[in-house]
Amino acid sequence: MNLKKYTALGVLTAFLLHGPACAEPTERIPDAMLGAMIMCSFEGTELAEDDPFLARVRAGRVGGVCLFNRRHDGGTMNVVSPQQLEKLTRTLREAAPGPFLIAVDQEGGRVRRLWPGKGFTHLPPAAEMGRGTPEQTRQTAARVGRELRGLGINVNFAPVVDVNVNPACPIIGGLGRSFSDDEHAVSAHALAFGQGLMAEGVIPTLKHFPGHGSSLADSHLGTTDITHTWQKRELRPYVDAIAAGWPGMIMSASLFHAALDPELPGSLSKNVTTRLLRERLGFDGVIVTDSLLMQAVTDHYTVEQTVELAVDAGADILLFALDTGEGAEIAERAFKALRKLVDSGRVSPERIRSSWRRINDLYDRFAVGR
Repeated sequence: MNLKKYTALGVLTAFLLHGPACAEPTERIPDAMLGAMIMCSFEGTELAEDDPFLARVRAGRVGGVCLFNRRHDGGTMNVVSPQQLEKLTRTLREAAPGPFLIAVDQEGGRVRRLWPGKGFTHLPPAAEMGRGTPEQTRQTAARVGRELRGLGINVNFAPVVDVNVNPACPIIGGLGRSFSDDEHAVSAHALAFGQGLMAEGVIPTLKHFPGHGSSLADSHLGTTDITHTWQKRELRPYVDAIAAGWPGMIMSASLFHAALDPELPGSLSKNVTTRLLRERLGFDGVIVTDSLLMQAVTDHYTVEQTVELAVDAGADILLFALDTGEGAEIAERAFKALRKLVDSGRVSPERIRSSWRRINDLYDRFAVGR
C-alpha cells in the first residue's frame, strides 16, 4: 500500500493528478443546488418547528437524510414506531424547498433499521433470499417497497451486490449480506430486488462499488485494502445492471485498491468513480458515496479535503451518516466546504449542475410522498 495517500502531500498530489483548479465561476450557485449533494444522519424522533436541523433543511443546505434505528451506544436515533416515523418523514418533506431524499439501510437480516419488534415487516438476509428464486426475491422486495413508501421513505440503500468471495469477510459474508458466491446469481437476485422496490416507487441502490465481498477488514473501522483479494468478477453485477438500464443509484465504497488508484480510496477516487464506473462501465445515473464518516476516510482526511476529493472524483451525493448523532453538524461543515469550493472557482458551476440534473431526474422518476 502506498502510504503517501494518507499524508498532506498525498492529498496535494491527488489534486495535481486529477486536474487543475477551475476558473472563477461567473454565477452564484443556489444553496439548494449545493445542498442536494449533501445527505446526512441526524438525531431525533421528531423535529420541532424551531429545530436547528429542520432550519437547515428549509434553507436547502441538506438534500437528504439517512435514518438509523438506534445510536451506536444503544440509545434511540430516529425510529420508535411506524406512526412516529411517518410523521417524522412528513415533517422533513414539508420543510424541504426542493427534492428531498429519505434513505434507510433496509437490506434484511442483520442490516435493517426497521425492526419487527417495533412494528415493521420481517425481512430475511440476502444470503437466505439467494437460496430461493429471483422471483421470490422480487416479491419480498416489493413488500419492503410498499412499507417504505407508506412510511414516506423514498430510498433504500439496498441491494448489496458484493459477491461472497470471502465468506469470512467481517462486514459482508460474515453477516449474511451477500446473495451468493456466484456473481451471476448475485446479478439475478439484485436486479429482482431492485425491480421489486422500483415497482413501489422506491429508489434502490447497488453497493458497495467496486466490491467489498473479498475484503479482510471492515471499512467502518479503518483502511480496507482489497488490492490482493479483489477479483474482476466482482464487477459482474454492476455490468449486468447497467446493461439492463439500471435507473437507481450506485454507492461507491471507501476501499483501497492500488491497481485502480495508488493514492485514494474508491469513494474519493476519480479513477474508480469516473473512469471506471462512469466511463468504462457506462453508468450515467446518481452515484452516492458510502458514509464519508467511516474511519477509512476520517482517519486520513479532514471534512474539507473529503468534500473536495469526493466531488472531484465524480460523486453526486456525499453521504455523512453516523449512528452517533454527529452527522448533521458535520454535514453543515461539508456544505460550507462545498460552498467555498464553488465560490472560489475550484469547483465549476457546471460540475454542480450535472449532479443536480441527475438527482432531480432520479427524484422525478421514483421518489414518493412529495
